[in-house]
Amino acid sequence: MSVLEDALEERETSTTVPHSVGRSDPLGATFVPAGVNFSLFSRGASSVELLLFDRDDDRQPARVIAMDPAANRTYHYWHVLVPGVKMGQIYGYRVHGPFDPGAGLRFDPSKLLLDPYGRAVVVPKNYSRASAGAEGANTSTAMKSLVTDPRTYDWEGDTPLRRPSSRTIVYEMHVRGFTAHPSSSVAASKRGTYAGLIEKIPYLRQLGVTAVELLPVFQFDAHDCPPGRVNYWGYAPVSFFAPHQAYSSRQDPLGPVDEFRDMVKALHRSGIEVILDVVFNHTAEGDDHGPTLCFRGVDNSTYYILEQDRSRYANYSGTGNTLNANHPIVRRMIVDSLRYWVEEMHVDGFRFDLASILARDSSGQVMSNPPVLWDIESDPVLAGTKMIAEAWDAAGLYQVGSFVGDSWREWNGRFRDDVRDFFRGEEHSVTRFADRYLGSPEIYGHKEREAEHSVNFVTCHDGFTLNDLVSYNQKHNEANGENNRDGADDNRSWNCGVEGPTDDPAVERLRNRQVKNFLTITLLSFGVPMIVMGDEVRRTQHGNNNAYCQDNETSWLDWALASRHADVHRFVRLLIARRLMRDVEHERRRVSLNQLLRDSKHSWHGVKREQPDWSPWSRSLAFSAELPVQGLRFHLIVNAYWEPLDFELPLLSDTSETWRRWIDTALEPPEEIVEWQAAPPVHGQTYQAGARSVVVLVAGLGFADAPARS
Repeated sequence: MSVLEDALEERETSTTVPHSVGRSDPLGATFVPAGVNFSLFSRGASSVELLLFDRDDDRQPARVIAMDPAANRTYHYWHVLVPGVKMGQIYGYRVHGPFDPGAGLRFDPSKLLLDPYGRAVVVPKNYSRASAGAEGANTSTAMKSLVTDPRTYDWEGDTPLRRPSSRTIVYEMHVRGFTAHPSSSVAASKRGTYAGLIEKIPYLRQLGVTAVELLPVFQFDAHDCPPGRVNYWGYAPVSFFAPHQAYSSRQDPLGPVDEFRDMVKALHRSGIEVILDVVFNHTAEGDDHGPTLCFRGVDNSTYYILEQDRSRYANYSGTGNTLNANHPIVRRMIVDSLRYWVEEMHVDGFRFDLASILARDSSGQVMSNPPVLWDIESDPVLAGTKMIAEAWDAAGLYQVGSFVGDSWREWNGRFRDDVRDFFRGEEHSVTRFADRYLGSPEIYGHKEREAEHSVNFVTCHDGFTLNDLVSYNQKHNEANGENNRDGADDNRSWNCGVEGPTDDPAVERLRNRQVKNFLTITLLSFGVPMIVMGDEVRRTQHGNNNAYCQDNETSWLDWALASRHADVHRFVRLLIARRLMRDVEHERRRVSLNQLLRDSKHSWHGVKREQPDWSPWSRSLAFSAELPVQGLRFHLIVNAYWEPLDFELPLLSDTSETWRRWIDTALEPPEEIVEWQAAPPVHGQTYQAGARSVVVLVAGLGFADAPARS
């Protein structure tokens, strides 16, 4: 059939479909008493067609509804009401207008477009990213939107948990990677899905984490990757309202929406919050050579920041394009998306990828008061929702400590770097390490923010796993097919003497100790701690620090590691159990970090009591504090030196009390950490901390009946 015959067939079909004018509000496809109202914003379009399909891979639509610019357009909103449309109806748009890249216009009516507000997406088996970027129609191979009604789901009384940040332990994880490995014991049909994650909730409960931070679950283009690879991480969004279809075990088109909500509901029942890693900085449409999937064809110059040469895209994301986040239409879409995921999908928070891009205006300049960030900050629906910023972008804008707003938490990249430096023995790191441990007052003190402003982490999805941080000096990304050029070169890692796996028991013991050192500081520092899926069992990526394209055992969690490294798993579990006993009164009263430190009784020490060594070459430090609300004294010893050191202990005012050893990472399991109430007493006025070890001593209430072990 020729292109002309296709057009005549569609035109004939379009004249037989009953429809009415509809309304501009709300955007997207919405059930109303008379049918489904469709509304789309496009400022530069000359005409818009709504296409309805029976199947996701149909070459021709079942119906085409041409919108009359005089009747079906209000301002720049194109709208139509179609009776008889059912749940699960497949649809898309064709948007007509000028194709003039030099003017920033890229309308192409040969391309089927997703609805920017579509609540569900279907991906045909023969989906082709290439056909969306080549000349000619791509109807059968395009992703398409689905009509859905979120109001039909039974939440059974579920609501977001609103857990205090001071009692939050974040577990960053990948929905697919968590259960995709055959060792997960999840049925093959559910591996790598929302349903598979539900089956593993008991593991998360036992570990003690209170929030899962899911790598992107908005529908993304898995083909947005070099040839022969797959976009595994998901930082390639095509829809900001639809859950990723491939993470559903259900075969029905609307399965992803309800299965995602089943997962949220099940996690909430176990006391675990759901935080989404959201990507509002770019889309999968890429640069000027990229495909037309949605926004480029709907209204290119509205949705993207363009260079002075309007045919080219600003690239502050490092992925080819940048969303024009402070444009009123895009601002509204971002806030509407967040509200949707909170109100209809019940999520508890968001981590914003490359959040500093949201501070840029339409010319790329950094704004002092970015409207979109204040829209998010001040929205009443989002009040109380956890907001976490990755406060930098790929073009060099770094805002850790200066991100706008009053309620945002920040990924503290300097915590990661400085703690890594200290434990690998770098000079000039001791003062920075001390500041990070106390919640980074050097970074955040000027804002008078709470201690929980800082999200503390040593590893995340991007970079080495914790096992690889202590096993590799260099990245090993050859499997990515880019000749090891991709991924960060500044890893601040130390392989403990051997590159990669080893049978040397001394090296392996040192690595295990270093892993526990990092975990102890991360989980006991002031701030919100975050650990990464599998770090609690020493998951390895074999030195790959950029596994974005590795949808295989490189990235998946091998559940056999839970037995192989049971001591590390136990160590994390006991650390978290104590962390969750922390007092939250300071957060309730919104006491700033500065005030908290001024009011607390704490002191720094070196190997000599009250004599900390702040010299550039210092590799040891001790810290003691009183926690009067809990009737507890706490003493931390950190020895990053390569030999054991004897530390004088602070004197206890109550002579009936004694210091007790809770943690000593230099000891062999299970003595390196003990159950809180079983901490044995320490005899004498000094404590020898082994080489490259962390020691935590405690004294005070609650230990009177503890066994007197030495």
